[in-house]
Amino acid sequence: MNKAQLIDAVQEILGGDTSKRAASDALDAVLKAITNGVKHGPVQLIGFGTFKPVERPARIGRNPRKPEVEVEIKASKTVRFVASAALKSSL
Repeated sequence: MNKAQLIDAVQEILGGDTSKRAASDALDAVLKAITNGVKHGPVQLIGFGTFKPVERPARIGRNPRKPEVEVEIKASKTVRFVASAALKSSL
């Protein structure tokens, strides 16, 4: 499912009188709130899952075609998603 399909699904769930623009704005607001929230710590959505900020340490990587060539990969920050038990059981 891509973003356009997700907007259509939100519009359908909210009801027939909801415009596509309103559904898009609602989805953008939720995504922005999650993005801003995860900057300060985990964002937990009960029944869905948790978005956790994590730091990846620096490491040495290797080219699979030339294993003797080592490349230094810098430390970075990323986000991990952990699905809730309810989401897992719905699959």
